[in-house]
Order: sequence, then structure tokens, then C-alpha cells
Amino acid sequence: MKTQNFKIKGKIILIRERKIMNGEITVKDGLISAILPCDDVPDYYILPGFVDAHIHIESSMLVPSEFARIAVRHGTVATVSDPHEIANVLGVEGIEFMINNAEKVPFKFYFGAPSCVPATDFETAGAEIGVQEIEKLLANDKIKYLSEMMNFPGVIYQDKMVMGKIEAAHRLKKPIDGHAPGVKGDDLIKYANAGISTDHECTSEAEAIEKIGLGMKTLIREGSAAKNFESLVGLLNTHPDMVMFCSDDKHPHELINGHINELVVRALAKGMDLYDVLKACTIQPVEHYNLEVGTLRIGDPADFIVVDNLTDFKVKSTYINGEKVAENGHDFISTIPFKILNRFDRIPIQLKDLEIKGESGEYRVIEVIDGELWTKEGHYQLNAKNGVVQSDIEKDVLKIIVLSRYDQSPPAIGWIKNFNFKKGAIASSVAHDSHNIIAVGTNDDDLLTAINEVINNKGGLALSNQSEIQSIALPVAGLMSDNDGEWLAEKYNQIHDASLALGSSLHDPFMVLSFCALLVIPELKLSDKGLFDGNNFIFTPLKC
Repeated sequence: MKTQNFKIKGKIILIRERKIMNGEITVKDGLISAILPCDDVPDYYILPGFVDAHIHIESSMLVPSEFARIAVRHGTVATVSDPHEIANVLGVEGIEFMINNAEKVPFKFYFGAPSCVPATDFETAGAEIGVQEIEKLLANDKIKYLSEMMNFPGVIYQDKMVMGKIEAAHRLKKPIDGHAPGVKGDDLIKYANAGISTDHECTSEAEAIEKIGLGMKTLIREGSAAKNFESLVGLLNTHPDMVMFCSDDKHPHELINGHINELVVRALAKGMDLYDVLKACTIQPVEHYNLEVGTLRIGDPADFIVVDNLTDFKVKSTYINGEKVAENGHDFISTIPFKILNRFDRIPIQLKDLEIKGESGEYRVIEVIDGELWTKEGHYQLNAKNGVVQSDIEKDVLKIIVLSRYDQSPPAIGWIKNFNFKKGAIASSVAHDSHNIIAVGTNDDDLLTAINEVINNKGGLALSNQSEIQSIALPVAGLMSDNDGEWLAEKYNQIHDASLALGSSLHDPFMVLSFCALLVIPELKLSDKGLFDGNNFIFTPLKC
């Protein structure tokens, strides 16, 4: 990394001391060597750089080096990154790809060891990471924590493999991230007592406070899919030492516009205390995960940002290890060449593969909720024609497909509501957590076209509306682009707008679709093996 020896003056925000000091910072060899008061300083503020306390970089559809180019423009200097997505496709090789690519740019990525690969045994994944692999990963100084333990039933009921991974983290003194949506009471006590230290799945203050009472820090999440900021931001008033900010998943067209800085602005606009807000996205993640990120102390790495004011937090410049990496919306990080890795074995399917054979009757339907990963189970009457069950566009009950990208098994087919498409179909190979191919649409012809477009591209997004076909290839593990962030954001905006033009009122139809195969979030989901009851962790019949 390039470092410079320099001095910078401004209004220095000292979060621990809870004061703003007119002063001068001296940087020497990438470290802060002095912070001294002085008069006559410029009218801007210097503060620690922002840290995203939990994110899947893959969700940006950018490789780490390209993610960094966008993030530094918004004052982000570090991320606590769970490489769970690529690990489910490529295993340890995928994690190593993320680490190696990340190391080539001046940005502080801190990766975890994915605890649940595959996420469940009820879907087809591309890899498996067992206890021995976890222990080896955690022994690496570059791996800072055991990533979100999504298999909360395995913790509650003391599954041998799950507990082996947890014990490895304890032996190596690495924190353990949680993932326990809706878990409460005695089950939550068992989960927390296993040493789980965080949770980013809370959707209400009551849920968060119960977890905080058991020693689990709450990550206030606001991403492209799950948006829990409004429900949880009050915790900054009641439990400021137990919260951090995170995005979890951030699509490219939104990342290009802002990151953690947006949450800071929103929290302050609600009257939250400046120092508590900044602590949640600087000092607390640094200390919880033991990150080598500076927080404006003598001897710290010179990781800080300069902002115009304390209202909109417009970032003037970003420094990492004393190197200026961004200024006035422009970054100084070079694009890095890399070798593309993927696993995509599916061949195109045929129209007959998309039929649901059956009779008229009542069927279980996945009901999506905009801004939430949770879904509901609905029951709706559907009609059959010539022994084939039909979608009902008027009721907004559409067909959803999940098919394995790793083999040629037949697709799983179900019903879904609240996409509100009146025409067309969309498909994607971004389908948490195993990243099989997922699609939703109003008719089989468009579904087939969109699905086969994804297959032919060896991963990506696709939209079909009769003669109109749009797609974005994601050749890196079927999750990430080999292009830059600006190009990808523009392309994503185009396909996103086209998906809304199909009639949807969802904030982001592709993002919502990507979580409809996420079995560890209740209530009803679809894997490549069938319809899944997330409350009871069992498959359930399509017909009631």
C-alpha cells in the first residue's frame, strides 16, 4: 500500500471522549502519530471511517476489489464479510478467491469462516465445509470470526457437527455470529449460551432486547432486501453499546448511491446522539471483531474520513492506512485482473419441465413481504386444465421455479404471491443460499426463456417479456460480474426497471426472488428439492 507522511487539520470527532476538537492529525508511515489541538482549522470534520458489521460482498455482484472502489467513495474503510455465498458454490476455493482478490486493493476486508455450507440438507449445494475445514480456516489470521450460525435448530438440539464448529471458534478465540430469526424463550437461551455473540435478523425492538439481555449484540440491518432500520433504530437510545450497523446484502444500483453513511444520516435526522451513532459503525465493530482498523487514536492506522458537515455527511475524502483512496466521489483504486471461477453444470430445460400436473384445488402459496426475508404461507384455490394446474394472474398467484445448477435433476415448482407481475418472467442464479436457478413468471414460455438465458450465460440475471430479453451475465461463481461497478449499476438499473414494468410493486423484484429459496428463514420457501416449511424444518406438500 502507498502511504504518506502528512498533517491534516479540521474539526476532529473524538468518539470515545464524546467531543469535537479543533485540531491537527499527524500521519507517519500510515499510522497516526499525533493528535493535537490547534486554532484556525478548516470548516470540515474528521472522523473514523465507517465499518459494515455484516455483509455478503457477493450480493453487490462485484468482486471485492470492485466493491472497494465504490464503498470508499461513501466513507467505508472496512467490512466484516461473510463469504458464505461463494462458499456454497465453490467451497474453500471460493473463500480463497475472495481473500486473494481483496488483498490486492487498499481496503480492509475481514472475512469469516462460513458455518453452514451447505446451509441445510434440504437443498443441492456445490460444496460442503466440515469441522476440519472450519478449524483450518479459523486458524488463519485473515479469518476473524465464525460466520452466521444459521442452523439454529442444530445449536438448540446440539447437533454434533454444528457444535464442533462452535467449539473450534471458542478454542481459537474467534467470535461467533448469529442468525436466529424469531427464536425466543428457552430455545434462544440455548442458542445464546452456545456463545453466539450477535444477531442481524431482528425485526422488532422486543426481539432485539430479548437477545441483548442474553449478551447478543444486535446488528441494525438495512440492505437491499431486508430493511429493519426503522424498527430497530430506537435501540441507539436504550442500548447504544449493544448495536452495530450492517447492510447484509447490497445490490449494485444501491451501493453506487450510498452505504453505511446513509444510516448515519438517517439516525441523526431522528435525533439520535451523534457519538452513539458513530460508535455503532466504527468503534463497536472494530472492537467486537478485533479488526486492525483505526478509530482516531495515537498509534492507530490512519483510517479516517473527512466530511463537509454533520447533517448529510457528504464525504470529501477517505484515507486507509494513510493513503487517500477517495475524494469528492472519485476513488483512486485500480481495477485488478483476476481469474474467473465458476461451477455451473446445468443444461437447458424444455417447456414440459415447467408443468405442474394435478387437479383443481387448494394449494400452498409463498407470500412474500416487501422489505423482509420472512414469507407467509397462504392457501389459494387454483384451477387445472387438461391435468395441468394453472397460474392465476388475477389473484396474483404465479409460478415459482427452483432447479439445481449442479446437476440435471428436475425442477421444483411451486406458487408465489405478491410479485404482481401481469406479464413476463425473471430468473436468477443468485438464490440464497445454494444459489441454484430461481425464477418467477406469469407464463411458461417466458419462464423457459429467462431460465435458459441464465443457463446459457453460466449464471446471472434474466428477464423475458415475449420478444424482449434482457440479461446480465455473472460469470464469477454465477454470483459476481467481471465488470466494474459503474457498468454493473447501469445494467442492473435497466433490468430492475424492466422488472417493475412487468407490473411489480416490490422495491426490488430480483432481490426478493433471491431469498425465496432461503430455507432458514420462515415461513414457506422453495428449494430445488421441493416446498419447505421453515417453521418446522420439513418438506410440505404443494397441495393442501
